[in-house]
Amino acid sequence: MSAPAHAPLGARDCEVTDRRRTGGYVIVSALDTEGPDPKPGQFYMLSADDWGTHGGRPYLPRAFSVADAERTGGGVRLDFLVDAVGPGTSVLAGLGPGERLRITGPLGVPFSPPRELNPDAAGAILVGGGVGIAPLAMLRRALAQRAFPTRTLLGFRDREHSGGLELFRCQEVGLASEDGHAGHQGYVTDLLAVALKGPDAHTAAVYACGPPGMLEAVRALCAERGAPVELALETPMACGYGACFGCAVPLADGGYMRLCVEGPVVRGDRIATALVEGAGHR
Repeated sequence: MSAPAHAPLGARDCEVTDRRRTGGYVIVSALDTEGPDPKPGQFYMLSADDWGTHGGRPYLPRAFSVADAERTGGGVRLDFLVDAVGPGTSVLAGLGPGERLRITGPLGVPFSPPRELNPDAAGAILVGGGVGIAPLAMLRRALAQRAFPTRTLLGFRDREHSGGLELFRCQEVGLASEDGHAGHQGYVTDLLAVALKGPDAHTAAVYACGPPGMLEAVRALCAERGAPVELALETPMACGYGACFGCAVPLADGGYMRLCVEGPVVRGDRIATALVEGAGHR
């Protein structure tokens, strides 16, 4: 498993350097002058200066995977893919250049290299849904730098809940949409089922991030086909340091894990289910 990049203690202020719309989502960029370079699959706890002023909400920071990170002369530029679905995400999506973003991170366990996940891996398959495509964009770039064969499969609910394709910087992306506006009409797991036909399943390393229902379908399909898989999960997180136990996930052999310190990336065969109650921060 890849060693995580460790975050400085406490939250710190970053300047928002860019805000751009991508389909139904927003990419918010900020300059981190103090933290290390994050690894694909790690996350940050995000908040803003006016946190808690919108009728008392939002109360707590929101956990976001980083979609891109690039070191510049002044620090590390961090990109976050945001869907404004509630008080917290609406505040974050509305931040513009010159405003302040408060961050804690990078936190958590990143994705493993393909041959660490599957010693027989001949290629990687990335499966993303909705804003869950964010950490896979960063992973794809890391794999491309190693010239490791990779297939990318992305799914969206509808045109309003889609975007971020430019984060992948490639043309070879398999698309699925439930409303049929792009690619295959149906689920992204339909595309995965085709990709895992026959012996290909045993030479694949599968990585997935998206809504809980999608991740559970990916987990079950990979278990059925014998394909090793890592899932970047989402649970309710209040601290990011393992202190509050709000992000407990049931393990396959009994007991629980704290996703913020033992995840968010976990092997599919390690957990009992990806359907974690309360997942999603608004």
